[in-house]
Amino acid sequence: MSDTTKQAPSPADVASVARPRPGAPGGAHTAGAAHTGTSADGLATPSGTSGRSASSSATPKSTSRTSSSHSTHGTDAGVDVREGVTGAQSLVLALEAVGCEVVFGIPGGAILPAYDPMLDSKKVRHILVRHEQGAGHAAEGYASATGKVGVCMATSGPGATNLVTPIADAYMDSVPMVAITGQVASGAIGTDAFQEADIRGITMPITKHNYLVTDAARIPQAIAEAFHVARTGRPGPVLVDISKDALQASTTFSWPPVFDLPGYRPVTRPHGKQIREAARLMAQARRPVLYVGGGVVRGHASEALRRLVALTQIPVVTTLMARGTVPDSEPLNLGMPGMHGTVAAVTGLQKSDLIIALGARFDDRVTGQLSSFAPDAKVIHADIDPAEISKNRAADVPIVGDVLEVITELTDQVAADMRAAQSAEPQAASAASAASAGSWDFAEWRERVAGWKRSFPLGYTDSADGTLSPQYVIERIGALSGPDATYVAGVGQHQMWAAQFVRYERPNSWINSGGLGTMGFSVPAAMGAKVAEPERTVWAIDGDGCFQMTNQELATCVINKIPVKVAVINNSSLGMVRQWQTLFYGERYSNTDLQPTASRVPDFVKLADAYGCVGLRAETPEEVDDVIRQALAIDDRPVVIDFIVHRDAMVWPMVPAGVSNDMIQAARDEAPVWERED
Repeated sequence: MSDTTKQAPSPADVASVARPRPGAPGGAHTAGAAHTGTSADGLATPSGTSGRSASSSATPKSTSRTSSSHSTHGTDAGVDVREGVTGAQSLVLALEAVGCEVVFGIPGGAILPAYDPMLDSKKVRHILVRHEQGAGHAAEGYASATGKVGVCMATSGPGATNLVTPIADAYMDSVPMVAITGQVASGAIGTDAFQEADIRGITMPITKHNYLVTDAARIPQAIAEAFHVARTGRPGPVLVDISKDALQASTTFSWPPVFDLPGYRPVTRPHGKQIREAARLMAQARRPVLYVGGGVVRGHASEALRRLVALTQIPVVTTLMARGTVPDSEPLNLGMPGMHGTVAAVTGLQKSDLIIALGARFDDRVTGQLSSFAPDAKVIHADIDPAEISKNRAADVPIVGDVLEVITELTDQVAADMRAAQSAEPQAASAASAASAGSWDFAEWRERVAGWKRSFPLGYTDSADGTLSPQYVIERIGALSGPDATYVAGVGQHQMWAAQFVRYERPNSWINSGGLGTMGFSVPAAMGAKVAEPERTVWAIDGDGCFQMTNQELATCVINKIPVKVAVINNSSLGMVRQWQTLFYGERYSNTDLQPTASRVPDFVKLADAYGCVGLRAETPEEVDDVIRQALAIDDRPVVIDFIVHRDAMVWPMVPAGVSNDMIQAARDEAPVWERED
């Protein structure tokens, strides 16, 4: 059985090989996952545990709070105790204590008690959205732009279920988020009460941790643990469902709470033996590629990665979730791999003899037909979650750890091995060091991949009828707005073009719905990103189909003075679906036409005006720069630009679903012809 197709080991097998010695510290921002269950008392329990301990050494950092009319005392300067508060007040105090600055939400019956004390908070800003899905995506955008935990809030029943899509989206893309929902009174749970839904059960498969709190005294502990779990290990969403009677009950607020997560100990420090073995394989390789995923962004490891690239001079590919981690101006950056990746990136992985995967998960959109993916490559796979390692492609060197620590230690080891290789007295080096030193000469490989970049650059052909090319629109948005702006996309053709034709030079400048592929993500996520970083220009690059799912959040932006800029790439259709219908369904366009008549339904310029935004339109190439500059000059309200683009523009390159990446097409009916290899 080949290395490519051999059965992947279980997470337990991986952990036994790659886990460092007992007692290593836990907690880090990287890719990977740790799934949890729920205990009988309503508090979530990590996998492998049976409940909560009465005491714990894992206590979140906090500061004491003052300014309350309630009885306040503390046993020391670091403890804040307030008697005679309600559960709702305790919730708001806990949010303040964990550093929450913004909550996106909508009030309703079950959560209403929490909204009264929130009105008095000087530290937590609440932004009233127009739909709970918008609240969740805004929290994602806030978190993705900053690395902080995003927070959304909704009431029970339909309010909570409207959060399901953004929770699932955050789970797929490892976004640190806490969703707080109200629940019917504890005595009514299970009776099909008005607006009752088992949101804990509904979201258990798509949350990292999951709570039902029915005791007011447990609220601070649940909030503290939720924030801790959301932002450590593999970041992800945590749900805290609180019954209405718990919010109304009288309690004592005590901070910091005593809590324990005995089964939740993310391994952050990589095993030294695995690091040395990874460096040895890198030295022996002739065609290595660094395969960089979104975990490097979430792990704040971009600077460390750039040092590794500079040291090794190994070509690098950055996934859809990792755009900007390595600057597009870096000559070694081959671009994005995958179904709509660059020819150089896709082919570089296919023809490599070593893949160094950092915070990536070998998903189907990157690998194509898994059995034929990179058939000659050995794999070094580093991730904070052992369940991700070897899940899809067996790893020759598994490394469990925080991606920042992995890259830092790997860089140090590589530097030491390079010094050994360059030593004037190699005989003085140990046999092991000499064996691992290698040549570190990848010049021939670099020239080869550079040739693919030159021969197959990203590009597009202007439409024959003179209508506006969507690629040109997005290219000009990026050129005029620059690398300091933040670009947010939903899913579809506009998402792929935005990933391809905007040049990204910094991490967190590109935010999109990568794993779940959620229509309607862009506008509310851009709103959250703008709230997080008000000094930045934030563009929501959206399709006309996606835009119509959540454009009501423009009202939120206007009222709360959140001046996002929205570029609607309007091709009057569900573009990516139409592309597949063109290529694979004989041009039978079943239910993808959003504009079956000549009239504009809706007229996005009039819609923008109705919401209090500035509405602009461009239909020719000559109008594009002018409307973009107008939008950039307006900073007191949102701007919506309706770009009327060519209907049949397609996303290229493309690897059709389910086939080998060797079948990549640079354009329609145009596939690369590779040189014969010995």
